[in-house]
Amino acid sequence: MRAAVLHETGQEKLEVHDGVTVPATGPGKVKVRMRAASLCHSDLSAMSGVLPQPAPFVPGHEGAGEITEVGAGVEGLAVGDHVVVCWMPPCGVCPSCLRGEGNLCLAGFANMGTPNYHHDGADIFGFSGTGTFAEESVVAAGCAVKLPDDVPFAVGALIGCGVTTGVGAAVNTAKVEPGSSVAVIGCGGVGIAAIQGARVAGAAQIVAVDPVAARREWALRFGATEAVAPDGLGDAVQRLTGGEGFDYAFEVVGRSATVRAAYDAVRRGGALVVVGAGAMDDNAEFNMFELFFNEKRILPSLYGGSDVLRGYRTVIDLWRAGRLDLEGMITHHVRLEDINDAVQQMRSGEALRTVIDL
Repeated sequence: MRAAVLHETGQEKLEVHDGVTVPATGPGKVKVRMRAASLCHSDLSAMSGVLPQPAPFVPGHEGAGEITEVGAGVEGLAVGDHVVVCWMPPCGVCPSCLRGEGNLCLAGFANMGTPNYHHDGADIFGFSGTGTFAEESVVAAGCAVKLPDDVPFAVGALIGCGVTTGVGAAVNTAKVEPGSSVAVIGCGGVGIAAIQGARVAGAAQIVAVDPVAARREWALRFGATEAVAPDGLGDAVQRLTGGEGFDYAFEVVGRSATVRAAYDAVRRGGALVVVGAGAMDDNAEFNMFELFFNEKRILPSLYGGSDVLRGYRTVIDLWRAGRLDLEGMITHHVRLEDINDAVQQMRSGEALRTVIDL
């Protein structure tokens, strides 16, 4: 089968290879025929080395498809089931899972140390233990979560990470209150999902902040009440909050500079919600007096800030009710052979979410 491979960290382009193979569907595993995969900025961060990932690897951690084989000992999944790929599956029995914090379960890291593919005599990893930019994948059964038949594969791919992360950051982590004011810095796919989550939660003001004009236009379409370039954030704070600051600011970029800007845009007693995935050597700085005196809450949000499986169900229920526009977030469809076009579109800000049809 075919798969897109990054052979060395830092390479600009992926190579699409024929003749890629997957391991046998052993105990506790399932084989998934991928039908759709979504390109997330975290994939680009792994390609550049911002996020740690051994190479060579198949990028992609947002995907949906159909089970074609089920290994021994797997319960609750059958050939023909539609599934969404979960890159960090909760084990259900660890302390984090028992607290309802399945997004913090570390069991999924066990899936990341084993190669998922093989090509031309070499082992190839899958990004975050999955690697959805391939026509087939063998994953741990926990990575395959049943997808209702009424949910299109393309929508299921988005639910696998970006939408669940953004909506969950607003609903679960921040617990945005009705009538509140919100700023969202970074309006890619996850940022747009955070905007939709804040709208669903009842925020009265949602200011989108992004340097790319197209992303600001998308933000207005999906629920932002105003959209500004980064140099307009200070003016928005003055006009809309009397200089006090927003109740909530979501950082969805993953850089210390934007974390600082988000912190400064929050009122005393408000909340900075850190959603962006950044580099381990990029340090945000706060002085001890401002932390004490301002009492601004700093809330990191990983994978939606709650139990992952419950997050999937919440997103699907809101989508069915017409309260989340997920189809509209898909601005481009490409075939696997055009994956590098999709990468370039995301880097330039031309695409919100590109789906690879597999």
